Amino acid sequence: MLFRLIDKTEEAIISLLLVAMTLLVFWEVILRFVFNTGLTWGQEATLHLSAWFVLFGVSYGLKTGAHIGVDAFVRLLSPLGQRIITAIAVLLSLVYCGLFIYGSWIYLSKMHMIGIELEDIEVQTWVAHSILLIGLAMLSLRLLALLWQVATGKTTGFRRTDEAKESMHLAEELKREVADR
Repeated sequence: MLFRLIDKTEEAIISLLLVAMTLLVFWEVILRFVFNTGLTWGQEATLHLSAWFVLFGVSYGLKTGAHIGVDAFVRLLSPLGQRIITAIAVLLSLVYCGLFIYGSWIYLSKMHMIGIELEDIEVQTWVAHSILLIGLAMLSLRLLALLWQVATGKTTGFRRTDEAKESMHLAEELKREVADR
């Protein structure tokens, strides 16, 4: 139940960020090339929107299997071996996230204490950069869920896309479309 709520919230936020970023860049292009002007805060807003998009996307990509994996060696192992290697990789990833969460906490607390605002937008830096903490916490949640699935035997590894398989499927569809014409 909790993960379903997190999934829906994450999808909604990612969608809103993508729409906001696209509309902002579109409007900025119109202003620059049609009216020979621009938004003073447009570039900074786009930069922060894209950072939020990417850091939310890392967690979502892990959930959906959108990350590319190099697993030729791991696939040679037995299912138990694959689970062990995956567990080690997840634990190392959690250590990485933990270090970044710790560093982000220190950075954000110092920015909060100092009270610096962004250059072009009247928003506290710690608020705009809080995605560091949020994104890495979300990624850690996804990694913990994956570790649980590996530990309980529900999966043997990271969920990932098989690009070669997808390419062959697309080639077959294209071949059928050409044959139908």
